[in-house]
Amino acid sequence: MNLFEAGDILEFAIRIEENGENFYRYAVQIIKGEDTKKMFARLADEEGRHRKTFEELYAGLEKKDIPESYDGEYRAYLHDYVDNSIAFSRAALDRILLKVTDTLSAIDFAMRREMDSILYYSEIKQFVPAAQHPMIDKIIEEERRHFSILSEIRKKIGVKKSD
Repeated sequence: MNLFEAGDILEFAIRIEENGENFYRYAVQIIKGEDTKKMFARLADEEGRHRKTFEELYAGLEKKDIPESYDGEYRAYLHDYVDNSIAFSRAALDRILLKVTDTLSAIDFAMRREMDSILYYSEIKQFVPAAQHPMIDKIIEEERRHFSILSEIRKKIGVKKSD
């Protein structure tokens, strides 16, 4: 039995990207150095583009009618699930943001959350029909690309620190 459809996974991805964009916008406010601020702003913009990509994929899916007690109940459930159980959760952000006080801690946090997203999407793939795996693979590839960008930024900052 499939617990989730690709649409559910895309809903998760949309919410994760929204939360990620919020984090990157926050990070721009706390980090020093104009070049690094610009990189974080670019990452926030990329999260927004990722979200739009996932929204477009979602819009192209055939939707199943899910019985609801009220209009929007299932979507509200998915948002709550993502916000409280998945990468970039609100509670995790609140706790961890207290420790994110500089550029390196912001990058390290973001890299962990991107990796969590990659692992989540890789694992959840088993719960969707095989015909929908390419859609999930596209999400995973987007997250890997974002992780690579963060890794490159961290390398550059690390080189500057050791100089």
